[in-house]
Amino acid sequence: MFGGGIPELPAENYPNKRNIPRMDFLFLFLFYLASVLIGVVLICICSKTHCLKGLVGRGTQVFSYIIPECLQRAMLKLLHYLFHTRNHTFIILHLILQGMIYTEYTWEILGYCQELEFSLYYLLLPYLLLIVNLIFFTLSCVTNPGTITKANELLLLQVYEFDEVMFPKNMKCSTCDLRKPARSKHCSVCNRCVHRFDHHCVWVNNCIGAWNTRYFLLYLLTLTTSAATMAVVSTVFLVQLVVVSDFYLETYVDDLGHFQVVDTVFLIQYLFLTFPRIVFLLGFVMVLTFLLGGYLCFALYLAATNQTTNEWYKGDRAWYQHCPYMAQPPSAEPQVYQNIHSHGLWSNLREIFLPAAHYERKKK
Repeated sequence: MFGGGIPELPAENYPNKRNIPRMDFLFLFLFYLASVLIGVVLICICSKTHCLKGLVGRGTQVFSYIIPECLQRAMLKLLHYLFHTRNHTFIILHLILQGMIYTEYTWEILGYCQELEFSLYYLLLPYLLLIVNLIFFTLSCVTNPGTITKANELLLLQVYEFDEVMFPKNMKCSTCDLRKPARSKHCSVCNRCVHRFDHHCVWVNNCIGAWNTRYFLLYLLTLTTSAATMAVVSTVFLVQLVVVSDFYLETYVDDLGHFQVVDTVFLIQYLFLTFPRIVFLLGFVMVLTFLLGGYLCFALYLAATNQTTNEWYKGDRAWYQHCPYMAQPPSAEPQVYQNIHSHGLWSNLREIFLPAAHYERKKK
C-alpha cells in the first residue's frame, strides 16, 4: 500500500499471471464520444437550415403510432412544464449533478492524491472554482436580464440602432404592448420583453440579456474550467500511480498465449478494473469539458463579434429571404442581415461586461 491509503497494483495480481482479453469498451467509448460530438455539430448545422424541425416532425409522426395517446399527452404536459414554464427543476438537477461529481472527486481522488503528496493548492483548485461558479450561477439566476417596461422603454429605444431588417422601427410587442427596442425579444417562457435578448436558459431559470450576459459567461467559464481541472487531476493521479508501481513495465498473455508488453489500451483496461469509479469520473468530466468548452467557445465568439444567440440563429440569409414579416415586392432585392453593432473586440466586450457605462454614454 502507498502511504497506507492507496490501493497498490500488486505484482501477484498483474495480468502476466493470467490471460485477460483486450478491452473493447475503450473503442466503444471513443466511438460514443465521437458520435456525441458529431451529433452536437449536426444539431447546430441543422438548426440553422431548419432541417431539424423537419426531422423532429417526422419522428413525432412515427412515435404517434406507437405511443398511446394518453402517454403522449402526459409527455407533452411534462415537456411543456420543463421547457415552456419557469420552474426550478433544472436548477435542482444542476446542483445535484454538481454535488455528485464533487462528492465522488472528494471520496475517490482527494485522499489518494494527498497520499501521493500532491500540492494542496492544486487539489483545492476545483473547490475554489466551485465557489466562484456558484456565485456567478446565482447571479445569472436572480439578476434582471433587462426587462423592458413603460418606465425604461424610451431610454432603451435609443441604445441600439435599428437595422430595418431584423429589427425594424416602430414595432410593437403584441403581448406587452410596448415598442420593441432594437435587439430585444419577447420571451414566451418568462412572458416579458428582454433587452439585448440572447436566449432563455432553463439551467438558470432565467433569460440571458443585457444585464446578466456577463454573469452567464463567467458562470460558463468557471464551470468548464472546474470540469477540466478535475480531468487533469484525475489523469495525473492515474499516471503517477502507474509510474510509481512500474506497472507499465509488466507483460501479459494475449489470446494466442504470447507475452506482450503492457500497452495503452491494456493499461486503461486494467485501471478501469482497479479504479472503475475514478476512470468513469474521468471519462464523464472529459466529455463534460469538451461539450462545455465547445459551447463556451461559441459564446465567446458571439461576445467578441457583439452578436446574441437569437441574432445568430435568425441571421441565416434564407430566413430573411422568406421572412413573413418582411414582405417585399417581387422586383425588390432580398434584404440580408448584417451585424451593425460590432465596433471592435474590446468595445464589444466592454459593452457586455460594463453595460452600465455603455448605457450612460447613450444617455448623453
